[in-house]
Amino acid sequence: MIDRVMESSPRIRQRLIRFWYQLLPRLDPADLMLFMNYGYADLDPAPPLVLRAEDEPYRYCMQLYHHVVSAVDIRGHEVLEVGCGRGGGAAFLTRYFEPRMVTGLDYSDRAIRFCAMRHRATGVRFVPGHAEHLPFDTAVFDTVLNIESSHCYPSTAGFLGEVARILRPGGHLLYADFRARTAIEHWRGQFAAAGFQIRHEQNITSNVVRALDLDHERRYALIQQHAPRLLQARLGMFAGLRSSPIYSDFERGELEYWSFVLCKPGIG
Repeated sequence: MIDRVMESSPRIRQRLIRFWYQLLPRLDPADLMLFMNYGYADLDPAPPLVLRAEDEPYRYCMQLYHHVVSAVDIRGHEVLEVGCGRGGGAAFLTRYFEPRMVTGLDYSDRAIRFCAMRHRATGVRFVPGHAEHLPFDTAVFDTVLNIESSHCYPSTAGFLGEVARILRPGGHLLYADFRARTAIEHWRGQFAAAGFQIRHEQNITSNVVRALDLDHERRYALIQQHAPRLLQARLGMFAGLRSSPIYSDFERGELEYWSFVLCKPGIG
């Protein structure tokens, strides 16, 4: 199963994730780790996602964003990414999808400072904040994005309720994350309790495992080259390397990775 420490209470889990994000700037002075998700790869032959040359190292992580975001036309939208991490996803949205404005929010103040410096030329704004207490007025965003972040929150229901509050009527939550196979129905129930309608859902576990396979060497090399030896095994688990418990849980189906398009009903 997943690392025992990460299976502890949600609040302890959130603090551990925040610890890693606070530590990363020291481990990554060259700013090589701009994405922290497990990635997405097509299982059937398909035309590759066209990326700029400088984005190729992040292909699989970007493909996860593309899979989730391309379900809705966000051109001209006010977009919020909750759990923006190192900011690569928010910058990707701005450069490839033409939203009006993207705001990235994260619990780690050090991550926000990094994002504001690293992505200052993209036009994205970054703010610190808690996913269950979003620092925004009611009904101010057209689209909210959340990628592989909510499993760290003390209360998924609290997060969903806040997203429903800040979305405009008819707005969308574009959402991708993983849960234990036995918890998927409860997860869907939380969407309904927050007032969301499921417009689309897809089990993408196999796509994520494929991406982890294809991206393994890059992830492994980054850890070997930049992380202290004492932390390499732990970071390998965090990165989903083939030797990690979370990779095995995906492969065995004990964990499932899903993407969702959730809609806040409009007026009338």
